[in-house]
Amino acid sequence: MYRYGIVVAGATLLAAMVGAGVARAQDCSDPMDQHMMNRCAYEDWQAADEELSAVWKQAMAVVRDMDEYTPAGEATMSQSLRAAQRSWIAFRDQACLAESLLMRGGSAQAMLEFGCKARLTRTRTEDLRIFADMF
Repeated sequence: MYRYGIVVAGATLLAAMVGAGVARAQDCSDPMDQHMMNRCAYEDWQAADEELSAVWKQAMAVVRDMDEYTPAGEATMSQSLRAAQRSWIAFRDQACLAESLLMRGGSAQAMLEFGCKARLTRTRTEDLRIFADMF
């Protein structure tokens, strides 16, 4: 009897966790409050950032192959692309902070910042994809 109770309790907990995961995924299709909108905007940005990371690796692999043709003493393509990416990240973060300040101190400020980061990150991902595909 005791073992059965543990199994039932464990199965119930697992079902609740899976159900919560499904509910979480569905919540972002129709977020009902600002907290959910903020969380969904953050998750969207994280998904965009993961895609950017994958495309970044592809672009760097392409330019590293091209680096062998760089004349001695000149900047390599990978050095230039890395510097450009660092500058872009600083730009994105500052631009999105500025955009979020439209709601300074409000509950939607985070949503604006994360939404901006997702949008700019997707644009940068496409730029890097085009760059990588040129070579």
